Amino acid sequence: MHTKSFPARVKAVGADQGLEDGQVRALVSVFGNEDSYGDVVVPGAFAEDLDRWKSSGDPIPFIWSHDWGDPFSHVGHVLDAEETAEGLVVTAQIDDMDTNPKAGQVHRLLKGRRVTQFSFAYDVVEGAFVEKEDHRWGGYYELRKMRVHEVGPCLIGANQETELLAAKAADLTRGIKAGRVLSQTNYDRLTKARDSITAVLDAATPEDTNDAKQHASQPASGAASGSDPAREPDAPPAKQHGRSAQAAARLTLMTALNGA
Repeated sequence: MHTKSFPARVKAVGADQGLEDGQVRALVSVFGNEDSYGDVVVPGAFAEDLDRWKSSGDPIPFIWSHDWGDPFSHVGHVLDAEETAEGLVVTAQIDDMDTNPKAGQVHRLLKGRRVTQFSFAYDVVEGAFVEKEDHRWGGYYELRKMRVHEVGPCLIGANQETELLAAKAADLTRGIKAGRVLSQTNYDRLTKARDSITAVLDAATPEDTNDAKQHASQPASGAASGSDPAREPDAPPAKQHGRSAQAAARLTLMTALNGA
């Protein structure tokens, strides 16, 4: 199973914006937009699954930040979900704020625009690699049919992590070039991060074009969140080691950059 996060456009929240009290409407997936993982959601990707949800009589869960383990993070349910020309738009009803304080806080965060991003969990039913000349990866992965499990607000989607780290690193580099002194502690942390990243590169084997095409033509499912390794639940030990090293590198690098 995968997740995708978007800087969603919160269209309306609450009675003062044309909805019932405790309701929110948001654009949670944009069609035709390539994300940082090289995925493009196409019109019609949700249509079949939305019909499945409607016929089941069950509502799509509205969950805070994919926190499935806490029942109070299940802060509401989707009243309506539809594909528009822009993408997937959902209208959700947040639970009684007196009986579920977390639902009340999520509502206040949305209404105050302190949280403006949404994410949804899904499986890929149908997808394919689309070749494109002069593309950074030789093409993109087109999501044509998706099975949605839940949707909900989140503070910052994981797909912005790389950009945030890159911006912080750039600031740090400029500071050092301008004569700023880097502490021994942060120097050691960055050295450790470099070694972890080197381990990732040593463990990884770049995917060739033919493998990418063959792999992209198959339905994807697994236990991860949106990156290419997530489409390989049975990854060989070298790739599993690479993911562990990648996580260690990211944690070490984030610690170092935050401390710098």
